[in-house]
Parts: sequence; C-alpha cells; structure tokens
Amino acid sequence: MKTISIDLETYSDVDLQKCGVYKYAQSENFEILLFGYSVDGGEVSVVDIAQGEKIPKEIIKALADESVIKWAFNASFERVCLSEYLRKYHKKDFISYSIDEDTVGDYLDPSSWKCSMIWSAYMGLPLSLGGAGAVLGLEEQKLTEGKNLIRYFCVPCKPTKVNGGRTRNLPQHDSPKWELFKKYNKRDVEVEMSIQEKLHKFPVPDFVWEEYHLDQEINDRGIALDMAVVENAIIFDERSKSLLSEKMQELTGLDNPNSVQQMKGWLSENGLEMESLGKKEVAEVLNTAPEPLKTVLTLRQQLAKSSVKKYQAMENAVCRDGRARGMFQFYGANRSGRWAGRLIQLQNLPQNHISDLAEARLLVKVGDYEAMTMLYDDVPDTLSQLIRTAFVPRDGMKFIVSDFSAIEARVLSHLAGETWRADVFASGGDIYCASASQMFHVPVEKHGVNGHLRQKGKIAELALGYGGSVGALKSMGALQMGLEEEELQPLVDMWRSANPNIVKFWWEVDRAVKKAVKEKESSRIGNIIFSCRSEMLFIGLPSGRKLSYVKPRMGTNIFGSESVTYEGVGGTKKWERIESYGPKFVENIVQAISRDILMYAIRTLSHCFICGHVHDELIIECDKRVSLDAICEQMGRTPPWIEGILLRADGYECDFYKKD
Repeated sequence: MKTISIDLETYSDVDLQKCGVYKYAQSENFEILLFGYSVDGGEVSVVDIAQGEKIPKEIIKALADESVIKWAFNASFERVCLSEYLRKYHKKDFISYSIDEDTVGDYLDPSSWKCSMIWSAYMGLPLSLGGAGAVLGLEEQKLTEGKNLIRYFCVPCKPTKVNGGRTRNLPQHDSPKWELFKKYNKRDVEVEMSIQEKLHKFPVPDFVWEEYHLDQEINDRGIALDMAVVENAIIFDERSKSLLSEKMQELTGLDNPNSVQQMKGWLSENGLEMESLGKKEVAEVLNTAPEPLKTVLTLRQQLAKSSVKKYQAMENAVCRDGRARGMFQFYGANRSGRWAGRLIQLQNLPQNHISDLAEARLLVKVGDYEAMTMLYDDVPDTLSQLIRTAFVPRDGMKFIVSDFSAIEARVLSHLAGETWRADVFASGGDIYCASASQMFHVPVEKHGVNGHLRQKGKIAELALGYGGSVGALKSMGALQMGLEEEELQPLVDMWRSANPNIVKFWWEVDRAVKKAVKEKESSRIGNIIFSCRSEMLFIGLPSGRKLSYVKPRMGTNIFGSESVTYEGVGGTKKWERIESYGPKFVENIVQAISRDILMYAIRTLSHCFICGHVHDELIIECDKRVSLDAICEQMGRTPPWIEGILLRADGYECDFYKKD
C-alpha cells in the first residue's frame, strides 16, 4: 500500500463554518458517518460507520503510517477528523507528532498527507471539489444533491411535529436518502482521484508539499486566547452600544436610529441631505455638520464599529485548551500562492494606536466597565484597538513579532534593477520616506522631520508600483490624507519618471506574457520564465514555484489594444474570464516572490514555535531568554535563489500581541 484517497462524511453539533474543523471535531457529539477510500487508485469502498461497519484494520494502521501517502480534497479536514476518531476508538494505532514542549495538539503527522485542493489551487483552479471538477471537464462530476444530503444528515435539525421532535436525522429516518449519501461519498473520492489523474502532468514540487506540512503544523499549534479579555469585550460592546442607541434615540426621537432610512429622513428634516451613511461619507460631513447632527453622526460612527465580530469569532474558534486553530488557508490566494485568513481573520485586524494599551487591556480583562467609560470617550474604538491583545503566549513565555521591512518594494526594485532604491535599502533607509522626499522635495524622516509625509509616500508606493494611476491613489485614500485633486496626476508622473526601470519592467513582462500566449514560446526575464502549454500559462519564479493561469487567450481591452485574458475567480467571486496586462502580472510576481521569501523565513525558523503570520510578519511563541536580534537575523537571511536582494527584518517582544 502506497497511497490512500479518502473522503469523510461527518456529523457534529458545532458549526463548521463559524468554528473551524478543530473545534468541530472536538465536540462530544462528533461522529464519522461514512468513510470512503481507495487504495493505490483502485475501486472505491465506502464504510458505513453510522450503521456499524468497521474500517479495515490495515487501513486504520495505514492512517498513522508515515510511509503511506494520504490524499484528500481539503486534507486538513480529513486529517483532523481522523485524528479525533483514532484517538477515541483506536488509541493503540494512533500516533501523534506532538511533543511535550509544543502545543500542536494530538494530531496525525501532516508530513504523510497531500491535498488535491492545494494541487488545484497551485494550478489556478477553484478551491472547491465541484468547481475544480467542472473546470477540468471531468467525466465524473460531484453529485449536485450533496448540499441537501449534508444538510439532512450532517447537522442538527429543528424538532417538529412531523419529525417526532428529533434534533438529528439518522440513516433509518430516510433509507433512500442514506443510500444516495453513500453514492455521494463514493463519487467525491472518484472525483478527487480524477483531479489527480488530470493534473499528473503538472506535479506540485516536493518543496511546496513540505511548505504545506509546515503550514499544517502552524495551524495545529494554534495561538492562545485570553478568554477573560474576549468575553468581557463582548459584554462591554453590548453595554456600550445599548447606551449609544439610547443617546441617539433621545437626540433624534426616532424609534430605530440604527435604521438607514429613518436616519436619512431625520437628517434631511434637519437640513442635511445624504445619499449614503457609509463610514467614508459620514466622515466627510462630520467637521462641517452643525449640532446636534454632528453628535448624532459621531454616535452612529461609534455604533458602526464592528469590533465585537472579531471577539465573537474568537469565542467561536477557541478549542478546549484555550487556543484558536486553523486560521491560515495555505494557497488561499491562488494568483500568488499567499495565505488567506480563516475564522478570526488575522490578516485584517485593526491597528492599535492608544498609548496606554496595557492599561486599557487590563480594564477589559478585569471587567471594569465604569473605569473604561471614564477614561475612554469612544469605547467601541478602544475595544477595536484591543483585538490584537486577546492573543497571548503561554504562561512563562513571550511573543517575538518579526516582519520584513517594505518587502514588496524591495522585491520590485530588485527585479527591475532600480538602483537608487537599492541604495536606499543598502544604507538602511526607509523607502516610503525616500519616495515622499522625492515627491514633496523635502527631507522626510520616520518619527522625525516631516514624518507625517511618510504615509503619503507609502500610499504612492503601494498605489503606483503596479501601473496604478490617479484612480489607485484615490482608492488608497490620497484625498482624505490631504492631497489635492490637481496634485495626483503630477504625483503619478513624478513617481514614474523617478522609477523608469520599474515602468520598463512592466512592459517587458507584458511582452513576455503575450509572446508565451500567442507564439507558445518560452522567454526569460532574469530568473523569471514565461511559458504556455496544455491550455495553461506558467510564470516560473526564482524559487522554483510556478504561477498558473487557466486557458489564456488574446483579447481586446476597452482601449482597443491587445490584452491577455484567462479564467479565474474574479471580483464577483465567480469563475469568469479575467483581463490582465503587464503591471498586473508584475503585481502577481512580486507578491508571489514576497510570499516565497516569507516561506523561506518560516523554514529557517521552523525550530521555533511559530503560531501565526500576518502578511510579512511572523508571530513566535518562545522562552523569555530567546534573543530578538537572533530571530530577526534568521528571518532576514537571503534565500539562495534570489541573491543580491537586500532584506531586513525588524521586530519586538511583547506579553500580548500588538502592533508596535
């Protein structure tokens, strides 16, 4: 036995979408209903566990055997569920990779697991079994009845007179449906194997599977939550919003001041016409609005703070040992291979700017709401800034948070050969300050002279590096930050004239992509290789990884010029044809290489307890004696496949997670 392809159908009273697989499988009511499997690509068997059938002994042993490769679509689900199942029913055969010093939990070692969903994502395909099967045009397609069957057998049901007041549907409650469910389970294994067969010409490199295994280890480890902070923050938020609503009611006389229509009507009656009550629109009129309109709109902005949702997500996701797990989706962004956030969504946590962060946090932890309201005018905003602080290291340990300085700017400069920028990095300068200095013709220092201009330099860097123009500056808040409309185009022109090699690189990539698609000829720009075969466009990265674009075609854009299109998940979150051009492909390349550099750092620091990563930042739980400088030095090491790039990692220590 070399490989097993697996698909599970399971039951739990825990909401999988809200809570994640780790908490889902920890429920006392968790069960595996059906176990579909195929050994070495052979006939698919379905074990009806719900009706007393047993998984064969040799299969049980193989699940913990590192020499047998286990395949599944979204394999983390199968691995975590089977870990719980084996630990409960087959203790003697269960082998955990956990060690006493670590907190990865008792799970099967991910090193012998491979995931066909990750393979699909690597090839630019959808992250769903049905979606991947449809795009690949498989003969065997996922059965469409699946959703209804899962709703019937896999989640609790509402008690009614018709169903006799039961809270769960069992096989005997609808035998024909159950037989169809077994067919559905079998079909999923068949489709999963068909995907493997269809993609066999384009194997995922071994080093990417090693990266996946490290990712699974980080997800298994999780990160501890201070539940006193979480629970009290939810209580504080409820009390605060209740008081804010009462104040708004008093001032407006409205039955429901949270109603957009009622509020628009009241504002109109008081001389203020507003088409939208969105955050941006309200902020624009706040400074000029007369009282009591200003106070009402301020209260509305405070009410709109969604801080409680993050705390509720923490409450939902926390496991029995107080740690949240499963927050990172490997290859969640298949255009670049970056991670996507799950559950608590660490990738978009609010920043913290209050100076007395520890004091504010303590008030929440001990539940002193009165002191909180006395010391802080805007309770929802304060709670929002405290979200990060709910993540804590284990007792007796600390967090080291280390991140790359301006990683995308460094990668882009390196690829394009923009030497003045390299000089900035070599001298330890700040690229955002340097850009701002060029734009505004004044010296700019972070936390020093004209330091307020740095953010504008940063916005320009992020907005203009990939072909963006005036619209990109606006969307990144240039006008709100004090720039005038008439300044924007000169700013674009100035940035481009200061970075001629980057502009040149955009159009070199554009020509290389078009050549690959039109002529099916490979070409190279430095260590980046462009090729097209078997209805796929590939961009080979210096790391050895490839970006994949499905069914590339030549088309015509809105300006009447030639452009490349491909199939993928677009802005509508649906599978569609997407138009692209040089600067956009450059953005994919730069983000992908930045991701690979972060992955190299994760490999370098894999001896540490990495419990999270946010964009270009690592969160490490470690002994208080561990050196911050040593961690930053290791993180900042240059990968051998991109020699010459100037990297720098900075960091800080903390007793709870925060933004330094």
